[in-house]
Amino acid sequence: MRAEYKVPGGKLVAAEIETTDGRISSAFVSGDFFLEPDEALEDLNGALQGLPVEASVDDIAAAIRGRLSDEVSLIGFTPEAVGIAVRRALGKATSWEDHEFDVIGPVSMDPRMHVALDEVLARSVARGEIRPHLRFWDWDQPLVVIGSFQSYRNEIDDEGRAAQGINVVRRITGGGAMFMEPGNCITYSLVVPESLVEGLSFQRSYEFLDDWVMGALAEIGINARYVPLNDIASEHGKIAGAAQRRLAGGVVLHHVTMAYDIDADKMMEVLRIGKEKMSDKGTRSARKRVDPMRSQSGLPREEIIDGFLRHFEGRYATTRRDYSQAELDAARELVETKFSTEEWTHRIP
Repeated sequence: MRAEYKVPGGKLVAAEIETTDGRISSAFVSGDFFLEPDEALEDLNGALQGLPVEASVDDIAAAIRGRLSDEVSLIGFTPEAVGIAVRRALGKATSWEDHEFDVIGPVSMDPRMHVALDEVLARSVARGEIRPHLRFWDWDQPLVVIGSFQSYRNEIDDEGRAAQGINVVRRITGGGAMFMEPGNCITYSLVVPESLVEGLSFQRSYEFLDDWVMGALAEIGINARYVPLNDIASEHGKIAGAAQRRLAGGVVLHHVTMAYDIDADKMMEVLRIGKEKMSDKGTRSARKRVDPMRSQSGLPREEIIDGFLRHFEGRYATTRRDYSQAELDAARELVETKFSTEEWTHRIP
């Protein structure tokens, strides 16, 4: 059994495994990584032999560290990377190539529907009713989306919000507030099986799941990098923030919002944002627009989204589809019973 794992920003690790009676009987690790001294590869392979096939990534990494001396240097990879490759070879973890993804383009609707669709579709993936998917949001009215654990009164200036006629909804993932008006952001949701991020720390899983969008950004001329824990930035500052939640049933919901052209004056009237929080948002003054995607790419928002879709579809096995009526009906019901209620929106006052 053979599998590979590409370390984000690092090297490729491949593992060839044979098993006997529930244990690894032979193991060979290879790749374009660097390892010093050279003979340490034999010890690395030896550390895998005899491990149970149910060994976790942490178990495998601990066995490798216990076998290698302190003088050994692993460059471009880690014991955890070996563990992920081994788990994939054993069929315990999956790679992008093991899945076919549905792709749903932007559909303009009440933004609360998109918040509800995150939950509806993720639970459908968990039940095996639909495939993993990438979908882009579009919305027909302004809204502030706050993180699952944020305090409403600490984030929202209710007087400013009322003056601007903007509602608030709380999403099911953590992270910060999103000030959303039609055309001012680019938001996508990615729902994948937890096996795809098997063995990755939460920090690494953010970077891993957005590796594709780094390539998409490069194609439109933006040299981006991941900034732990959950930001995407260029040399000009922050351009995006990610949020994530792991749901029962072995599913990961991961979504990203990129600032395309935000009215910072209006945003600061609605949100309680201090200078410290604005320091990495690509603007020094509230008297400016927050527009890293527009100004750095020079492209219309729709063209950027089309480029992202083409890049994802060119990289993975995909099928385009629309929302089903059942999915939309379930989302509407969830908007009414959960996401529009005072109990949910103000669950953290």
